[in-house]
Amino acid sequence: MPSQYEPCGLNQMYSELYGTLPIVRRTGGLADTVENYNQETGDGTGFMFDSLTPGAIYDTVGWAVWAYYNRKEHIKKMQKRGMEQDFTWKASCEKYVEVYKEALARGCGINN
Repeated sequence: MPSQYEPCGLNQMYSELYGTLPIVRRTGGLADTVENYNQETGDGTGFMFDSLTPGAIYDTVGWAVWAYYNRKEHIKKMQKRGMEQDFTWKASCEKYVEVYKEALARGCGINN
């Protein structure tokens, strides 16, 4: 997903939930919902690039193909991790509640 900007986006989340590792530009909601692959540890849920150029896209696709052939155990871990993501409104709402509680505690001088 070589988006110039992305305020939210759903396709990368669908990709992760179905075990298809996304290749995205590090911007907006894509950067918020995809964790870049770490080839040392196998962590991540996809592959990210920064520069919006054909070369950056090409290199990142090449990196993903390299990982597929040379780090199969990492790919399987990443697929599983992606499929375990919780992108539901329930999870988002719980985070909002915590932010609002903290804001109230700071603004009113109370701790809840």
